[in-house]
Amino acid sequence: MSAPAPAETWPGADSRPALPQAPSGGTLISLRSPLTEAYARMTEVLPGLGVTELAPGEPAPMDGGRVPVAGLAAGGAELDAFLAWDDEQALADHGQRARPDVVATFGLHRYAWPACLLFTVPWFLLRRVPRFPVEHVTFQRMPGRIAVRVTEFACLPDDPAAALPGARVVADDEALRAEVRAAVAEHLEPVLGGFGPRTRRRGRALWGMATDEVVESLWYVAGLLGERQRATDELERLFPGTTRPYVGSAAFREVTGPNGECLPTRDRASCCFYYTLDAEDTCANCPRNSEAVRIAKLTAEAAEAAAAG
Repeated sequence: MSAPAPAETWPGADSRPALPQAPSGGTLISLRSPLTEAYARMTEVLPGLGVTELAPGEPAPMDGGRVPVAGLAAGGAELDAFLAWDDEQALADHGQRARPDVVATFGLHRYAWPACLLFTVPWFLLRRVPRFPVEHVTFQRMPGRIAVRVTEFACLPDDPAAALPGARVVADDEALRAEVRAAVAEHLEPVLGGFGPRTRRRGRALWGMATDEVVESLWYVAGLLGERQRATDELERLFPGTTRPYVGSAAFREVTGPNGECLPTRDRASCCFYYTLDAEDTCANCPRNSEAVRIAKLTAEAAEAAAAG
């Protein structure tokens, strides 16, 4: 991972400022819902991300530095306070202030990467797609926890959960993929609206970043679950390249290493600006890298992973 985390490194989303790890056993799930199993399996392999499902009528937790995501989308004082953390972290990590647009880009990533998993993990594991408008989500950066209010979800006709309250049955897998795209867009659109002026990005550039967050967060978690190839196939069907407002395709490809080895990679639709703080320590998939640099970095990562067992 190129960009170091404030404490332990969160190994998701290459080239992005990493998210903080929570202690082992970080998930809190206050009730069983049609999504609980998926979130529990995610947390088994990614203990730094906890999901709290709120019971009907239960107030969202607001202590311990939690922020309502609607407040981030509003783009006011709550977003100012949220980004102050990223500003101070960049100074602590690099001994220099990051540009305001870089700080905002880091902050957006640190929220959007885990937020996308709220939708994609239940889809990938259970074929269920929830809807979470920003008013139904709160985020706690340290440790990484998200509280959600489950109200409705889409599923397939043969799903045992189809008869449950809140279920919306869709015709087939393609219709369910459309639900994933729509649900993520519904949640991220106001968030992008709040962060966008701070990042100095608009429209296509913001949705390119959103596309990267959806793809890379699930690709990483699926790798922890031992299902990276299935995730690659699923994400290529989710983003075949014609799915507005998203930008581009899943963009997976393979390159050949110096010893003929096959190295999986993908072409990003966006850049996180980490290079403005450390031009040498960009991720392997940074769009600024030449192909030779990409291969060298991927080869080093593969060797490190092999040495770690």
